[in-house]
Amino acid sequence: MSSSDIFIGETIGTAILILLGGGVCAAVTLKASKARNAGWVAIALGWGFAVMTAAYISAPLSGAHLNPAVTVGIAIKDGDWSNVPTYFAGQMLGAMIGAVLVWVAYYGQFQAHLTDREIVGGPGAQDTAAKAVEAQEKGAGPVLGVFSTGPEIRHVVQNLATEIIGTFVLLLAILTQGLNGEGNGLGVLGVLITAFVVVSIGLSLGGPTGYAINPVRDLGPRIVHALLPLPNKGGSDWSYAWIPVVGPLIGGAIAGGVYNLAFA
Repeated sequence: MSSSDIFIGETIGTAILILLGGGVCAAVTLKASKARNAGWVAIALGWGFAVMTAAYISAPLSGAHLNPAVTVGIAIKDGDWSNVPTYFAGQMLGAMIGAVLVWVAYYGQFQAHLTDREIVGGPGAQDTAAKAVEAQEKGAGPVLGVFSTGPEIRHVVQNLATEIIGTFVLLLAILTQGLNGEGNGLGVLGVLITAFVVVSIGLSLGGPTGYAINPVRDLGPRIVHALLPLPNKGGSDWSYAWIPVVGPLIGGAIAGGVYNLAFA
């Protein structure tokens, strides 16, 4: 794979990943969305299908890493770091493009949601306004969850550990796919298996932090949230932002090391 193929593949694939993954979060969160309040299962399935779609599209060009933690884990496994910066650059750009596309696709819903007094407060607001104000005081605006993750209970060690554990499971599943006596993988079937793994992580380990398990999945859209002209959008919760970046990178690195010790 050439550097240009890697960059283009990761940009397109990560943009599709965030468009569909952020899209399901918007669908479940925003007022005037037909899927509002569809729940956590819908979000977990939406992200799993997002991974499957994005990986199928980008695999021929870049191998479909779509995640710096995957890139780091594979680099540790193979000992080749030469293309890591190119992967990172494509992934970050793609994540930001995908977040902008979510805003475009749900533009009217964002406007309606963020000008609703029950959401953002003001005269005539109901109890939900108090919850929105409380969230903003903690640094997270009322639609930040469409773009990036946040913890239900703020505990740095637990939040970091949750992201490390979830990403470790993802990477170990990716690195060990289809190993047999010849060391062959499962080919295109691996994309579907990875999607199911993402759904499993979401259902089993996503509750505490929203399971970023991907640094650019969180950081790129968080930057877009901070830049977009969203009315009454509140804060982007930068005090938490390092956890869904550092945790997945640690988890990916540990998985790469475990693979070399146990499976190589």
